[in-house]
Amino acid sequence: MVATNGDELVRLRSILIGTQTAQMLSAFVLAAGAWAGFASASFIMVIAAFNGIAMGFDIPARQAFTVEMTSREDLLNAISLNSSIFHGARVIGPSIAGLMIGTFGIPICFFLNGTSFIAVIAGLMMMQLPPSDRPITRTSPLEHAWSGIVYSIQHQRVRTILSLFFAVGVFGWSYTVLMPAFARDVLGRGANGYGLLISASGAGALIGALLVAAYGHVVTPRKLAFGGVYLFSAAVITLAFTHSFYFSLGCLFFAGFGMLLFFATSNTTLQTIVPDEMRGRVMGIWSLVFGMMIPVGSIEAGAVANLFGTSFALGFGAIVCLAAAIITRIVIARREALATT
Repeated sequence: MVATNGDELVRLRSILIGTQTAQMLSAFVLAAGAWAGFASASFIMVIAAFNGIAMGFDIPARQAFTVEMTSREDLLNAISLNSSIFHGARVIGPSIAGLMIGTFGIPICFFLNGTSFIAVIAGLMMMQLPPSDRPITRTSPLEHAWSGIVYSIQHQRVRTILSLFFAVGVFGWSYTVLMPAFARDVLGRGANGYGLLISASGAGALIGALLVAAYGHVVTPRKLAFGGVYLFSAAVITLAFTHSFYFSLGCLFFAGFGMLLFFATSNTTLQTIVPDEMRGRVMGIWSLVFGMMIPVGSIEAGAVANLFGTSFALGFGAIVCLAAAIITRIVIARREALATT
């Protein structure tokens, strides 16, 4: 409900400055707690909940704000470049964090994380944005949420994108949750092996983001999105049958590559087909689905893995993703055929 309040309650930039400030304070409080020795589990849970509320505002506002910074024609490039930064940090960050923790300790890592938000906040403040001609409506959060849900259900393309995004997110993205068990039980590797597996996936996503940013205009977003799901599914199904560590690295590289293709292009398509006045609310629904992927997917993947094993759970999730993509493609083709008759 809070997430759908994105683009009409206040200026998007003001929301982002507020959310970045809240996350900065969370990092500083964690640093203080770790330094003073009172960072208990309950303390961390409270900070995590506070941070989650801030992210509930931040994600849809940031998604809608992307259009404010670039044209619709360059939106795919912008989202892909943003993804490259995210996944680049995902590859490099754990190594730097491990070195910093071993050298300086945990408190200084939280403190440096907090100071990093200062540059973001300063950059947002210095941005010169054109005036928006969209009226700011004064409605309750419930009305915002409901209008976003109704719009998403009534518009076929939006409904289709969100449905496929949910299926791939829950049954596909949960492969990351299974990696610790896969590394230990199937490949016989420890923490270092697990780190390399995750880095391989992040590296694939990083390369995919850079390629989409450079050549995304050559191929239609629909082909990129479905191609990404097909590639991801094939890579993870293959991973489910292997016991080779180095072959697994290759599978995870292509899994990350394919997942990035789908996420970036589906995100771009959703933002470009939604009118300006509805973008914050629809992206709020998107962020809600995004936030549900890991917890719901973890429950599904864990239950299947406990019953049938880690490899089976990986293959099962990938097959569901593949089936969802094929069914969606058939539904779209039939819909377009009916529209032309």
